[in-house]
Amino acid sequence: MGNRFSSKTKNNGSKSSRRFGGGNRSQKKLQSDEELLHIQALSLAIQHHQSSQRFEGSMSRRIGSTSSRRRSNPTSDPPVNAAKQQKQSPEILENLETKNIVLIHGEGFGAWCWYKTIALLEELGMIPTALDLTGSGIDLKDTNNVTTLEEYSKPLIDYLQNLPEDDKVILVGHSSGGACVSYAMEQFQQKISKAIFLCGTMVSNGQKPFDVFAEQLGSAELFMKESKFLIHGNGKDNPATGFMLEKQQMRGLYFNQSPAKDIALAMVSMRPVPLGPMMQNLSLSKEKYGTGRRFYIQTLDDHALSPDIQEKLVRENPPEGVFKIKGSDHCAFFSKPQSLHKILLEIAQIA
Repeated sequence: MGNRFSSKTKNNGSKSSRRFGGGNRSQKKLQSDEELLHIQALSLAIQHHQSSQRFEGSMSRRIGSTSSRRRSNPTSDPPVNAAKQQKQSPEILENLETKNIVLIHGEGFGAWCWYKTIALLEELGMIPTALDLTGSGIDLKDTNNVTTLEEYSKPLIDYLQNLPEDDKVILVGHSSGGACVSYAMEQFQQKISKAIFLCGTMVSNGQKPFDVFAEQLGSAELFMKESKFLIHGNGKDNPATGFMLEKQQMRGLYFNQSPAKDIALAMVSMRPVPLGPMMQNLSLSKEKYGTGRRFYIQTLDDHALSPDIQEKLVRENPPEGVFKIKGSDHCAFFSKPQSLHKILLEIAQIA
C-alpha cells in the first residue's frame, strides 16, 4: 500500500459561497506555533527528499499528526477558536455517516501537502488519511515507469480494497487527484460516502485529466510535441514519460496566495508528474460513477485552473453541491486552510 500521513450540512445541490475565520488566541503564541509546525514539516520533507535520492524500493508508513495546535499567518485564514471547536465536536460528529476522510494530492504533490488539513481535522475528532500516489511524495517508484491511471491510483485502490466491508470514507481529490477519485468511484462506489473535488479534474466519461489544463498548457497534442517541461525517461527518441514545471512557473500557477514557508516546503518536495495517467481517457459509467455523491470546491484566485474553467467543469458535469473559497490559490490547503476545513466539515454533515 502507498505511504500515508494519518491519524488514529443539509444541502439540496444549490451553490453556496463561504468565508470563514474567527479565533482570539494570542498572536505571539500562534506565530510561535506556526513557526514550529513549518520547521517540522520542512525538515520532514527535506529528509524524505534526500532519502528518495539514495534508496530504491518501496516504503509504507503511517505518520501521526505533526501538531494539534493552531496557527495564524497574515496572508492566510485567521485561526479557528480551538475551545469553541472542541465544544462543538461531539455535536458535529454525532450524526456523521463516517469520520474517515481520505486526502488525495494533485500532480507533483504528495501526502505532505495536507499537513494543515490533517491537524485541523484530527483536533475535531475526524480520522484523516493522506496517501502518496504511486511515484509521489515518499513513494520511491520511478515516475517514468508509471504509465496508467490504474497504476498511479494503486495506493488509493489498495486502501479501499482493505476497508472493512461496512466501512465508508469521504474522498477528497485535489487538482489532477480528482481523476483518481473518479477512477475509485467507478471501482468502489459502495465504499465511498462522498467525493469532494478541490479545484479538481472532475472530468466526464471519455475525457482525460490533461484536458482540464489545456487553457494553461495547450492541447495534449501540442504539449506532447512542443513543451519544454517534458521528461524523456526512456531517451529522447522515445515518447515522453513525465513533466515538471520550473519553480518560478509553479510559484505563479500554484502558490500565488500561499505563505512563503509553504512555498519553500513545496519547492523541496514536488516531484515530476507521470504523463501516462494524465493522458488517459477515463471510462465512467452512469451505474457506478454516476450514482456517487459528488461535491466541488472552487478556488477563486486560482492561476492553474481558472475559476472559469472550474465553473465549466461544474456546468458540464453537475455535482450535488458547489462551494467557493474566495482568495484561495490552487492550493487551498496552504492559502486558506481554515476555509477549506470548514467546507469539508459542512459537506461531511450533509445527510
